[in-house]
Parts: sequence; C-alpha cells; structure tokens
Amino acid sequence: MIEIDEKILNNNYKQICHIIKNIDLLNMTDYNFTLLTTLLGSDSRKNVKMLCDKLIKEKNKKLQEIERVNRLYSFDKAFSKNAVLAGVDEVGRGPLAGPIVAAAVILDLNDLTDIILFINDSKSLSSALREEISKEIKNKALAYSIASCSNKVIDEKGISFCNNKVFLDSVKGLPITPDIVLSDGYKIKDYNGKNEAVIKGDTKSASIACASIIAKVYRDNLMKEYHKVYPDYDFNSNAGYGSKKHIEAIANKGICEIHRKSFVRNFV
Repeated sequence: MIEIDEKILNNNYKQICHIIKNIDLLNMTDYNFTLLTTLLGSDSRKNVKMLCDKLIKEKNKKLQEIERVNRLYSFDKAFSKNAVLAGVDEVGRGPLAGPIVAAAVILDLNDLTDIILFINDSKSLSSALREEISKEIKNKALAYSIASCSNKVIDEKGISFCNNKVFLDSVKGLPITPDIVLSDGYKIKDYNGKNEAVIKGDTKSASIACASIIAKVYRDNLMKEYHKVYPDYDFNSNAGYGSKKHIEAIANKGICEIHRKSFVRNFV
C-alpha cells in the first residue's frame, strides 16, 4: 500500500503521475482519496491541479459504471431467484456473408464482488475493449457456449429459422443446464425449458450482454480469417456487412463461397 502524505508533492509532475498509476484509486478508502486530491488540488502547479480534477472525474466515472453494471446483474437476479440463469444473444443476422452466431452465458449471480465492468450491447464497444472483455467473461463465467449457422444453411432454411437454431444450439451446448434462459428480443421456439424474451436485452441483462460480446468477438475474428481467403471483399473491416467496398467487390468480382445468395440478389 502506497502511503499518501504531503511528501508526494516533493516530486515532479511525471513522478507524481507514476506514483498515482500504481495506486488502485477505486479501492482507496474515502479518507485516502480525499487526502490525495486535497494535496494535489492545493499544489501551485497548474498541471498537478488538473491531475486532481482528472482523478476525481475518473473515480466518479468508474463508480457510475459499477452502479450501471450492478443494475444489469440485479436484473438477472430478479429473474433467476437464485436459480441458474443463462443469457443468450446472436450476432450476424444482417450481413451479406458469413454465418449467424449466438452465444449463451451463465454468470455467477451470487457473487457480485467481482462483476465484469463495461458489459453492454457489443456494437457499442470498441473492438479492442470487446476483445478484452470477452476474455474476462470466459474466465469468470460459470459456463458459456457458442453456436453458428453457415451461409448455406441460411440460404436453405432462412434467417429466422437459423436465428432460432443458434439460440437453441448455444443453450444446449452449455455444460450446465439452466433453470431459466433470457433471450434477446425473441422467445426461443421449441425450447422445452423456461424462457423469457427481453427487448434490448443486451442493455438490460448482464448475461445477455456477455453473450452478445463473446458472440461478436468470435464472429468478427472468424470473418478476419475469411478475409485471408477472400481478400477482395474487405471482410476484416466490414465483418460481411454491406459496406460500399464490399458491394463494389460483389459487383466487380461476383460472390464467394461464404456469401448468402438470398441476401445479395440485388447486388449481382
């Protein structure tokens, strides 16, 4: 534990920043945090005063994030009533190429001392943050499962059938059988267990938000691998969606093996 006292002001700005970098501000006692910011705020150096303001804003932002994510966990706990709950979500319903992918996630809702911050609708997060959070989800979840339907099955059976299939398959793939499943947007057809649909579930439910993130990271990385095989379509940046470059490539080169023929009729 780094001791906080007036000696910190004997350092230059760069040294102060280095000291603060090694402090867990969020878990500091209120007394120590107030002492630190009071000392920094009393310094005559403008950049040190600005550092004080920055620390206060940073801690407030983190506290607000903890409060937001706690609401997502509380939403799930209210549904689960201490039973095993899974959240399921899909990505890739609308692209012109590649599979539709779903994930199911079971979190430990009985231990809220180690919640996963920044979970949300996966599309609202940066690619780098999604990757980081996806790893954390996989490490902390009690169980998770990922399922997909290829472009060929989408063309044969239709996107609605495949959307439901990946929901079903991801839940069935869990090593733990959930007592209740929360699914984003749609109830799961032909599912025999307890299931509730949650509109905009990835912004309300911790488990659905986690499912959204790991499904998107999985699918985005898969599309980057497809880009190596079919580089003309820019799959590494558009993930199969109908970007201008992607549509131009279809017009000039035709379609490739992973295109959804039923989706690209207007572009060929």
